[in-house]
Amino acid sequence: MLDPFPFPAPLVLQQAIRPFADYFCLTTLPLHIHEVFFFAFFYQVINAYLSPPLSRALFPRAYAALNRRSRINWDVHVVSLLQSLLVCGTALWVIWCDEERGEMNWRGRIWGYTGAGGFLQAMAAGYFLWDLVVSTVHFGVFGAGLWAHAVAALTVFSLGFRPFVNFYGPIFILYELSSPFLNIHWFLDKLSLTGSNLQLINGIFLTTTFFFCRLFWGAYSSWRVFGDIYRAMVVQGVLYGTAAPGGA
Repeated sequence: MLDPFPFPAPLVLQQAIRPFADYFCLTTLPLHIHEVFFFAFFYQVINAYLSPPLSRALFPRAYAALNRRSRINWDVHVVSLLQSLLVCGTALWVIWCDEERGEMNWRGRIWGYTGAGGFLQAMAAGYFLWDLVVSTVHFGVFGAGLWAHAVAALTVFSLGFRPFVNFYGPIFILYELSSPFLNIHWFLDKLSLTGSNLQLINGIFLTTTFFFCRLFWGAYSSWRVFGDIYRAMVVQGVLYGTAAPGGA
């Protein structure tokens, strides 16, 4: 499936990022670098310009009562909530609609690439690039743990641009199906609804999605990807970058 973004990366941007991409063997990054920057900018707009006025309008008393540290956390959680809904919805769309991806054999699942899969990788990488910047700027608020998480997540999702296990990108992203409920749980605490029926219902959804998506689905998907990687390691004559991108 082709990349659904409405326009390709500008040539000047592709040329600017190519030395970096070549050095780290991120072959398809120049094709999606504009999307990475677009989504990083998109999330910053939500964080800085949409979340504060909307939060004041929807929750005037609760938002006004927050101190500076809590407001930073609130706005970041708004971005996290919207991003998790957007990226999980896109991941489901790629899984269901990308026929080229669906026809991949184990070689394609390891080294294959589709435009839609690359677009999804760019969405995730853009978020974690933004997350890294925010964690750095507000290091005193988020600490070393969240900063390290942003670095690790950006690194892992960037590997999809080699391309490497691009097929499994949307599958791993669906681990985040519990994240909307986790963010809602946080907001309910800030709205003085701790222990309410609403938080109880949300907690049931949070626990259920966490179990099925992160534990059950996650364990099964990890078994699949490591099985494909092991097969690539033991099949004689298969070298990195020489496998067919699709199902042949």
